Amino acid sequence: MPATIKDVAKMAGVSISTVSRVINDSKPVSPEVRKKVLDIIEEIGYKPNEVARTLVTKKSFLIGVIVTDIGNSYIAQMVRGIEEVGKMYNYDILLCSSYGDKETELKFIQLLNRKQVEGIILISEIFNEEVKKQFESYDIPFVYLNRYYSMEEFPTVSINDYDASYEMTNYLISLGHKNIIYVTAYNDEENSLEKLKIAGYKKAVDEFEQGDEIFCYSKGYNIEDGYEIGKDILNIRENYDATAIFCSHDELAIGLMNYFIDNNVRVPEDISIAGYGDIKIASILRPRLTTIKEPYYDIGAVAIRRIVKELKDESVDEGRINLPFQIKKRESCAKVE
Repeated sequence: MPATIKDVAKMAGVSISTVSRVINDSKPVSPEVRKKVLDIIEEIGYKPNEVARTLVTKKSFLIGVIVTDIGNSYIAQMVRGIEEVGKMYNYDILLCSSYGDKETELKFIQLLNRKQVEGIILISEIFNEEVKKQFESYDIPFVYLNRYYSMEEFPTVSINDYDASYEMTNYLISLGHKNIIYVTAYNDEENSLEKLKIAGYKKAVDEFEQGDEIFCYSKGYNIEDGYEIGKDILNIRENYDATAIFCSHDELAIGLMNYFIDNNVRVPEDISIAGYGDIKIASILRPRLTTIKEPYYDIGAVAIRRIVKELKDESVDEGRINLPFQIKKRESCAKVE
């Protein structure tokens, strides 16, 4: 028969209310009594009733996390950061996968609110205007993480995309590349982060007067999309005498590299390729991909830390938190001889 709070109180020689205060950390208890109660709880394996505990403390110690697809390696890294830091503060996570569907995102937000989570982290790859309206009616901390779009109304954790794009273009220029093709699935949506990346690329090209601004547009950001534009890239390369390609996402760069392998184009001997993100496969394929490393684990860790700080009424950073990025210099880029 499972141990009860009455068993703990009897063995510790204190009242049930004292045991409750120790468990819920609701009112002061002397260090000696606290230690005695906690030792007995560990000794007999008492597990508090979480439902009752939530009713008493008004705290569920749950954080809701909505992702597009946990199968994406970068999302898995974010979730790992969220989960491991959450455990440090005794928070568990409720994980939901929307698979990029707007209605599903909204349904999960409503579900998590009914489950009385204390905060929600949304990891999305779409722009969902309805999310703003949904959270305006809730009084819980919320962090919005998205590789493709920004939502200025909500706190987020990311890197400075403008600076990162500028630095990568500058690095390629330092290797002697003059005509650098920028590959993106750019759209005109106001909230697209591609605008920042393109602006950083343009600044470096204009500042150092190294060739033309050359763009190639894909249908999307997947590996298949990168593969499909391979023929177009080779035509652009010939027309502009381009020696390097900078892709707005690693997936596009990996797709292009696969196309080049199939068409006897050598990387980096014939053309250099750089990516953006440093997803797991970027350092596994050969040649290893030169790319901008986004600290996905740290992004998740900082996101939940911000929520915990807000729950504890500590001061928090408003709006965007920018973390440091790195340029991972690998074999897919070489100096121009």
